[in-house]
Amino acid sequence: MGHDKKVTPIHDLSWYIKWISTLIIVVGSYLNSNNVFPLNIYVMLVGITGWLIVGYLWKDRAMLVLNTIIICFYLFAVL
Repeated sequence: MGHDKKVTPIHDLSWYIKWISTLIIVVGSYLNSNNVFPLNIYVMLVGITGWLIVGYLWKDRAMLVLNTIIICFYLFAVL
């Protein structure tokens, strides 16, 4: 087994967006677990939108599809 090189960017714009979005999703998950509605939905929307942007920057179709669908689910919850 060889040593795998890290392929995701480090300390570029996407790196900051992904970590900030991850922290926001953790907060949103906490709010979800405590049923803090509708704030939980809005917080999750911000975090997931961040990951959608990362998917766009990385040109990662799976991330684009996944996060677009999740955003739709959360939007349907508040509309």
